[in-house]
Amino acid sequence: MLQFSKYQGLGNDFVLLEGRRGQLPHNITDPDPNWVRHLCDRRFGIGGDGLILALPPEHGEELRMRIFNADGSEAEMCGNGIRCLARFLADSDGDPPGRKWRMETMAGIIVPELCEDGQIRVDMGSPFLDPDDVPTTLSKGSSPLPQGEIDLDGSRLQLAAVGMGNPHVVVPVNDLQTIPFEKWGSALEVHHYFPAKTNVHFLEILDRQTLEIRVWERGAGPTLACGTGACATLVAASLLGLSDTEATVILPGGPLEISWPYAKGSVFMTGPALAVFDGVLNPELLPSTTLNQTALAQSKSSPVKDETTQSTSDGIATTQDLVEPITKAKQSNSSSLQSDECMNEEAQAQVQKFLSSTSLDAIINIATESLEERTSSRFNRDVTP
Repeated sequence: MLQFSKYQGLGNDFVLLEGRRGQLPHNITDPDPNWVRHLCDRRFGIGGDGLILALPPEHGEELRMRIFNADGSEAEMCGNGIRCLARFLADSDGDPPGRKWRMETMAGIIVPELCEDGQIRVDMGSPFLDPDDVPTTLSKGSSPLPQGEIDLDGSRLQLAAVGMGNPHVVVPVNDLQTIPFEKWGSALEVHHYFPAKTNVHFLEILDRQTLEIRVWERGAGPTLACGTGACATLVAASLLGLSDTEATVILPGGPLEISWPYAKGSVFMTGPALAVFDGVLNPELLPSTTLNQTALAQSKSSPVKDETTQSTSDGIATTQDLVEPITKAKQSNSSSLQSDECMNEEAQAQVQKFLSSTSLDAIINIATESLEERTSSRFNRDVTP
């Protein structure tokens, strides 16, 4: 069984899978976009704005993050997502305030930090202001960032493009509530000015230290928050002379504190990330070849008690009966469980026998023990004075 956690940052919600020990199979670490779409479907799957994988590092850092949008496409980075991942790691490992993680992403090394108040502060790195780095075909000219104009439905819109490891366009408007948000957002996301598509942020200036935006997220559509977008908005607004270099950015899901000291170097984002729930994926939600591999991998970390899950007189296997074939299979296969080929025939047969002779409820009883322990430990940390 495959365990997952659901986290949200200002309503931007994600399904998180733990794979730092290399225990996830290849068809999850490099997932089919159709599976990601199904998983993120709010009616037929878990539901979420994206899928986040915590994976072993490839370049010597602490871990690697991969994030996939709800449409199955992979994103270079996500500010709310990386806060959620940091909170997940702190909850899972019991880390204290002050803990930092160096995470490999497609946008480079990103460093989130757990604050005393439970929020996550993230060094988002420096913004990309050259057109090729955003990427955009908008011209920079003598301006400090790529800019341009576009006519949409008879309205002349000013555009400013910023890269935060992923592309963003910021569009100042007079009133966020009166614009045709979905029509403009969907049109700008796929406009030829942005060869890799783009995240779209409509900006209303409340004062020089308070900005409000509505977010049309690339690959997800309207979302309640976008951390990289809030950073890109502050950078664009400050370079356009519309705001200071430190401001509160108000999103539909709530505020983020964004600072860009001296208008150079790294942009810093501070905001919340909270656990929503933990769960176990129904086998029907797993990629087609994952069940055998996951059953073996999960047995490494699932605590097992001696008592039975139900009385054997009810015809239900004991916990020991459930674990024994997996344990034997694991012992007979010492190599990393990354694909079906890594499991020898005996291990395959033992797991198949286990799966075919065991009720789903009994399997879930094993997996949920570790979920209950993790949730209890998280609650105890949160209420400890």
